[in-house]
Amino acid sequence: MRTSDVVNQVPDFTGHDLFTTDAVAVEAVQRWGDPDDVAGLTELGVLAGSAEVQRWADDAHRDTPRLRTHDRTGRRVDEVDYTRRYHDLMRVAVGHGLTAEAWTRPEGSGAHLRRAVGFVTWSRAEAGHLCPVSMTYAAAPALRAAPTLADRWVPLLASRDYDPVLRPVAERRSAIAGMGMTEKQGGSDVRANVTRAVPVPDGPVEGGETYRLTGHKWFFSAPMSDVFLVLATTPAGVTCFLVPCVLDDGTRNPLRLQRLKDKLGNRSNASSEVELDEALAVRVGDEGRGIRTILDMVSSTRLDCVLGSTATMRESVVRAVHHARHRSAFGALLVDQPLMRNVLADLALEVEAAEVLGLRMAHAVDTGETELARLGVALGKFWVCKRTPAVVAEALECLGGAGYVEENGLARLYREAPLNSIWEGSGNVGALDVLRAMTREPATVAALDKELSGARGHDRRLDRAIDGVPALVAAAASEAGPWHARRIVGHLAVTLQAALLTQHSPASVSETFVASRLEPGGHGTTFGSLDDVGAADVTSILERAFA
Repeated sequence: MRTSDVVNQVPDFTGHDLFTTDAVAVEAVQRWGDPDDVAGLTELGVLAGSAEVQRWADDAHRDTPRLRTHDRTGRRVDEVDYTRRYHDLMRVAVGHGLTAEAWTRPEGSGAHLRRAVGFVTWSRAEAGHLCPVSMTYAAAPALRAAPTLADRWVPLLASRDYDPVLRPVAERRSAIAGMGMTEKQGGSDVRANVTRAVPVPDGPVEGGETYRLTGHKWFFSAPMSDVFLVLATTPAGVTCFLVPCVLDDGTRNPLRLQRLKDKLGNRSNASSEVELDEALAVRVGDEGRGIRTILDMVSSTRLDCVLGSTATMRESVVRAVHHARHRSAFGALLVDQPLMRNVLADLALEVEAAEVLGLRMAHAVDTGETELARLGVALGKFWVCKRTPAVVAEALECLGGAGYVEENGLARLYREAPLNSIWEGSGNVGALDVLRAMTREPATVAALDKELSGARGHDRRLDRAIDGVPALVAAAASEAGPWHARRIVGHLAVTLQAALLTQHSPASVSETFVASRLEPGGHGTTFGSLDDVGAADVTSILERAFA
């Protein structure tokens, strides 16, 4: 053999339909969705797995957004230039209805589930550009607090016609939305907001009462969006505002971009720091009720955090399975080695549990199960996003040194993995939010109990975990609740995942998950610690992970 010969190497992970090879997604559409959506999701899945789209993703990360604050004459322009491939990715996402279209479809149509499945599928191609897509989806329910603004903007936010050129709303075919809450002194404590809002009588912006905003936003994602939802303070307190990038007369609103963030991951997406220099805005909702208003947006973006983290996990694990099926070591394919099978099956269980939870919550939005979605999304936001870095790291290790090389895709996924656990409230904020929901909104606990009750009688270990939920609720309401918040939320999240898997996944998956996650001592501190599992069950789990 010549030294230039290449042997025992893994073929490129291209040419796979990322929808139809995802058994959890296909079954969710069959169970809760509209069969007419399958064709569009299949088209999206084929695109997501194509070599061409993988090149788009690579280009969008290598050729990162560039800020232009001034033109050659010294005039401020405050624009961000993206690579062409970023716009190609956005065009597909918008063109497949992943923005706000679901809010405009009839109730009961399965629109939010279809959109959630599409979001998971397309996120696997490239996650960064899904940030503005998610905010555009989430802006629609927040705008319900201002019906005139909603009538003006929601049809554009729901359009499938991607239009990246900034222009007045009357000239637009579609729109992308961003948001601005975090300030230099604030972080997750949005009540510390010091951006000032001053009324402008008979202001020039249509749709409601006009104000001028002055302040500094430390994190202003997707700064080339057409419109932003921003928090600012009036004498009545923190208030929500809609801030257009281009005013009705065609002039630019004074949003002064200071710099782009140099981030760990998510590098295709521009995240900026901005000064609002008496920017014109229209109030959304009542003065002093801004946090309540913006929470409608945050709830939807938190669901997307669950879905996006699920996508990151699924893509990393599928790539690990693909590698193991083609790579030989110690005389056998990796996928036939007992310990590797244990690791891969354990990772696959984690992915399926996350995906079933996320898609069930999207279905809850479709069916108006508001209380279940309130608590279930908060549980998923904490737990699924928190599990993602560990899953991706283990999947990367399955490739060994090859996983640490950019060309194999795992390095980018690893940089992306922590993002959703931080965005829209880090782990502590999320855990305390679950406690707040349980103690202040008892209907959410009743909805969770109803969901769990459907899984009773299948497994004594799951029944025992469900029986323990009232004690967790009581602990959440106790003085020591905040100290134990992460433990409480973790137990609740795993119990909910186990119940959903028991109702919706094959026994090979649900019983192994229950045994490993709910049986005392059933799981070690690392993936690959499953106890005795039949060979047929392991094969079934791996085939579901990547058909």
